[in-house]
Amino acid sequence: MVVTMLERPALVLNRNWQPVNVATVARALVLLWNESARVVDPSDYQTYTWEHWSKLRPRGDERFIQAVRFRLRVPEVITLTDYDRLPSAAVSFSRRNIFKRDHYMCQYCSRQPGSEELTIDHVVPRAQLGESRWDNCVLACLTCNKRKADRTPEQAGMRLRKQPVQPTWNPLYAAHELRIESWSKFVSEAYWTVELAK
Repeated sequence: MVVTMLERPALVLNRNWQPVNVATVARALVLLWNESARVVDPSDYQTYTWEHWSKLRPRGDERFIQAVRFRLRVPEVITLTDYDRLPSAAVSFSRRNIFKRDHYMCQYCSRQPGSEELTIDHVVPRAQLGESRWDNCVLACLTCNKRKADRTPEQAGMRLRKQPVQPTWNPLYAAHELRIESWSKFVSEAYWTVELAK
């Protein structure tokens, strides 16, 4: 998938320089233009207003946006000028996040057949009043899902690899598979090694 320069992710820090969001470069530039944010240069931590950032020229093979009269460096990190709160860290319950939590792997036979051959299985089936929530949903390959049918794993003589739980990764960055090296100065290395290696 080709990501245009304006669609690339930019890390958003609050005014205390804590990561709070990920925005597109286009959104980051709007915040910069409106004086709601400053660009942070990860190499020396210097901050720039729109006026100063727009005068800097790209270095070497640095990414840029071609404007009519100049090339504008693509910001990778911005800091908000007023916002100092931290967002909620709860991971939303969704199909995509179940796939991510279970590493695209059947939780019964440990196979990784590909997402088109995986389904979401209710450990306690809905036919037995099982609910759709983190601790009752797992990935299952088509073969295991068919074998288990409307039974619990115990009733079907099957064993779960591990009990399903709500994941604890930081949802702000989880949707962005694109690794941006400069973010490592602001986001813990544990996130990169655990979340992006999945």
